[in-house]
Amino acid sequence: MKIYSMTATFGKLEHETLTLKPGLNIIEAPNEWGKSTWCAFLVNMLYGIDTRARSTGAVLADKERYAPWSGSPMAGRIDLNWNGRDITIERRTRGRVIFGDFQAYETDTGMDIPDLNGANCGQTLLGVERSVFTRAGFLKLSEMPVTQDDALRRRLNNLVTTGDESGAGDKLAQTLKDLKNKCRHNRTGLLPQAETERDQLKMQLEDLHDLNAQAESIRARQSELDAHISRLKNHQDALQYAKSQNDARQVAQAIAARDEAKETVEALAAQCSHLPPEPEAEQALRKAKDLQEQWLALQMEAQMLPPVPEQPEIPAHYQNGDVIAAARADAAENAALEKQKKHTGIGWVFYAVIFVLAAVAAVLAHSTPVLIGAGAAIVIGFLAFLITSILRTNRIRKDLQVLYDRHPGLSPDKWIADAEAFDASQSAYLRELSAYQQIAGEFDARRSMLDQEIAEFTGGNTLTECRNAWQQAVASWSALGDARRDLQNAESLVQTVQSMAGTAQAPEFPDTLHISESETAAQLENARLEHRQLHLKLGQCLGQAEALGQESLIRARLDTLNRRIARLEDTYYALEMAQDALREATTNLQRRFAPRISKRAQELFGKLTGGRYQRITLGEDLSLNACAENEDTLRSSQWRSDGTVDQLYLALRLAVAEELTPEAPLLLDDALVRFDDRRLALALEILKGEAESRQVILFTCQGREGAIASSCGREE
Repeated sequence: MKIYSMTATFGKLEHETLTLKPGLNIIEAPNEWGKSTWCAFLVNMLYGIDTRARSTGAVLADKERYAPWSGSPMAGRIDLNWNGRDITIERRTRGRVIFGDFQAYETDTGMDIPDLNGANCGQTLLGVERSVFTRAGFLKLSEMPVTQDDALRRRLNNLVTTGDESGAGDKLAQTLKDLKNKCRHNRTGLLPQAETERDQLKMQLEDLHDLNAQAESIRARQSELDAHISRLKNHQDALQYAKSQNDARQVAQAIAARDEAKETVEALAAQCSHLPPEPEAEQALRKAKDLQEQWLALQMEAQMLPPVPEQPEIPAHYQNGDVIAAARADAAENAALEKQKKHTGIGWVFYAVIFVLAAVAAVLAHSTPVLIGAGAAIVIGFLAFLITSILRTNRIRKDLQVLYDRHPGLSPDKWIADAEAFDASQSAYLRELSAYQQIAGEFDARRSMLDQEIAEFTGGNTLTECRNAWQQAVASWSALGDARRDLQNAESLVQTVQSMAGTAQAPEFPDTLHISESETAAQLENARLEHRQLHLKLGQCLGQAEALGQESLIRARLDTLNRRIARLEDTYYALEMAQDALREATTNLQRRFAPRISKRAQELFGKLTGGRYQRITLGEDLSLNACAENEDTLRSSQWRSDGTVDQLYLALRLAVAEELTPEAPLLLDDALVRFDDRRLALALEILKGEAESRQVILFTCQGREGAIASSCGREE
């Protein structure tokens, strides 16, 4: 297949066209020009966009990553040559389905190509699935290593082991797997179905046996209940018969009680005929009770009366007159006497001093006559004054003592206060006495009125005797009323027991039960309810047993299933043996897979490195190990430089592409960026050789590829 041109409205591309030629196409463009976008456009035009893919935090889905920046619907066209025919394929967005509208037609005539549709376009044109093409014929710098894919592994395996990509071996393996799964796959398949049916039949037999046993148990229990119900009914008859006998006794007792009540009424009526009428007796009794309550209340009130106020003691000096005025006069007189007493004492002291001075002068004058005469006069005067002072002082003391005797035990400064306190106590006493006399007078008046009222009511008898007499009269009338009510109740009871009394026949057979009537009724109800429930349960058991079917038919079906299960198990074992044999044969054939790809990759890798690497091996997971010319052992790609690793995997990718996509275009997106100039020239030489049999499209962001190709004269 060769591509002439591509026109895209895809991502940043807006109605842009890329024209290609047969052979090697080197397209040099700067970063963000759209090289990777053209590569993605070609893949999605051939295989369609997976609209079910969802973006993740690290990777955007193609439907979002390549949505046109202009907002236009995604669309594209490719003109190409396929099997000698010039055809055009177009895809455009239909509604919300991106690239949902597909069309393939002959470029010159416009006639539709029915063999191509949106689902099989890439598979039909390139001969491989999308994953195989993107891992074999589409080389990007970020995806140079070939990772294992089931479709890639299957095609390589079929191609290497059988020389045919049709996958007959895989189809046989899938057929064996499908047959095996048809026999048994987890819980599905013919074997699980047959085993399930067998288990169900066994359960049916077990359920049938259980139902028959339940039916027999139910019938036995029904027989027991029938006998128990019969005994309970006989016990009920016995209880009814005993009850009828008891009713007859109760009727007789009620009649006797009625007759006794009638006699009592007649006796009490005769007794009350001599008494005052009942209303009069009740009124008199209430009056007697009221008077007695009033008398008791007065008695209690008399006990609660305050005591007679006690007059305070009157001292002798407070017997008559105004005690406060007398106390004030005594206090004034005492003050005057104390003053006189004080002056008398001062004069005496003065004369005593003169006397002493005169005596001293006489001594100093050596008893001269003049001084002796003066001294004698002084002494005589002093003695006279002394006698007068003493007499006066004694009189003052007597007067003071008289005053102190009037107020014994009190100092003069407290005489007036004591008189005022005595006067206040006397005034309080007089007020209390007046209040007591008023209360006592009112109480005596009320007691006199009550005594007069009691005397008029009792007629000379005591109030207690009068009350007892009226109480007996009222009690007699009350007893008569009670007796009449008892008679009415007795007559009602006679009518009630006579109406309720029933007759019953003796029980059919001797009664052996000893339970009450309510317990009998409850047990009988429970027994009948259980009997009905057992009847329903028996019907359910018989219905379920009938639904399960006849035991002989179930056993016959079970025998048939056992034989079928045995045959299916034999078949399943045979299929397992066939799978094991096919798996062993496939494993032996797969051992031939690595050498064939390794050989071609080794040739290409040797050319890319100028003969430095002549040995490489390919693992089952498509991993590579290489050995340089001066090395003794194989080493993995982790031991090589980034450029050497790119060259190693380019060789492998080219070898895989030759095997799987020999006629599909070879698409390279910056795959040679890390090659040095020498190995880049060797790589371009190899790509030139590839371009002789297929179209090669090399996108690059640098000018080395074009310059080297031009210098070597190899550019188309």
